[in-house]
Amino acid sequence: MSSIFASPRFLSRVMWVDAASCAATGALQVGLTDALARLTGLPAGLLLGTGIFLLAYAALAAVMAMRATPPRTLIGLVAVGNLGWAAACAALLASGMFTVTALGMAWVVAQAVTVVLLAEAQWMGLRATRAARARAALA
Repeated sequence: MSSIFASPRFLSRVMWVDAASCAATGALQVGLTDALARLTGLPAGLLLGTGIFLLAYAALAAVMAMRATPPRTLIGLVAVGNLGWAAACAALLASGMFTVTALGMAWVVAQAVTVVLLAEAQWMGLRATRAARARAALA
């Protein structure tokens, strides 16, 4: 039985979702920095800096998604990076360094949940394609 996770297009699609979510979040954070800072209680510099990073990352993720065979090693690094982003989100909220509003907590938690789900999808795709390649080599 074939798994959708082993589909040659699964990892590309996950990377497109990753790219799109980062592009949207980055564009909001860069385009609406001051408004988001007021609404979330997060520092404008943090929002702007991470927004610029997210836009650059979105471009790289899109390049990976466009490849006929997505680069497995890079996708593994992306999955680890996504888990790191989630940990950083948790640390930011736990630190109490900023007076984050309820909307700010929702903004940070939404990012953390999104990247954890993306990381899991990336790992699932990597595991499934590795297993499919191993079966093909034995055939």
